[in-house]
Amino acid sequence: MIEAHGLTKHYGAKTVIKALNFTVKRGEIVGLLGLNGAGKSTVLKIIAASLQPSSGYAVIDGQAITARSTQVRRIIGFLPDSPPLYLEMTVGSYLHHVLRLKLGRIDKRVATDMVDAAISRTSLTTVVNHRLGALSHGFRQRVGIAQAIVHQPVVLILDEPINGLDPVQIIAMRDLIKSLRQQHTVLLASHILSEITKTCDRILVLHAGKLSSLRDSKSTSLQCEVRADPKPVMAQLRALTGVEQVDWQATAAGSYRLVLRTNTDVRAQVAELLCPYALLLLQEKYSDLEQMFHSLVQD
Repeated sequence: MIEAHGLTKHYGAKTVIKALNFTVKRGEIVGLLGLNGAGKSTVLKIIAASLQPSSGYAVIDGQAITARSTQVRRIIGFLPDSPPLYLEMTVGSYLHHVLRLKLGRIDKRVATDMVDAAISRTSLTTVVNHRLGALSHGFRQRVGIAQAIVHQPVVLILDEPINGLDPVQIIAMRDLIKSLRQQHTVLLASHILSEITKTCDRILVLHAGKLSSLRDSKSTSLQCEVRADPKPVMAQLRALTGVEQVDWQATAAGSYRLVLRTNTDVRAQVAELLCPYALLLLQEKYSDLEQMFHSLVQD
């Protein structure tokens, strides 16, 4: 759905991003993580066809953003770090205005249905007739997402969507973003590791103009200990759905320790397989992404 090939951007003598290559599959939520000033917004603006790369190119749903920028903008929804709001307009009139800007003249009934759908999906029904200038920051962020999805794009690009929200608003925004995957492919940027971990399927780390990848944000490990030699059951453990890797070793105490890396919850199946081997321990542990992130960005 999104393909970036060798994306590079120079501002004078300063190189912000260097030969970036990445892909985002249809239906994925992929997070772009990095420290402030790492170049995340630059990447998103290039993908959104609002900024030209110095070299390299990107393709959205089979269309090159530089050669077909007008067509690409019609299939992209973009929320910049500061939502582009006209504070004197009401929520409803603003969304109708944005829809006309993006799609031109369309049937009035169709336009109303599209605006109503965006309002419903972002839970703005109670404030649809309120002026944008009178809304709280949380509601303004929701309006920002509503303007990004009102024309029903296939790709959503969100720059710091939880910036400035309180804890309750953050949870609501997280749930909203997760719900968007049903109809959109999502690329979002943030510098908050905990939130991007809870929201995204994959995480790309941008640092010093280059990309690195963290493991699947939903990856966990199961640490097990059994008294009997588990070798006869190893093939069955590795064959469980979602299990990516199984390691084991004997301990000095005569027991056996196993570590299973998995992206699904297989605790019940693992317990059933290992109980005949005198299961002593079954403990789930999430990957320490914070430590991995810091190791990637340390000079």
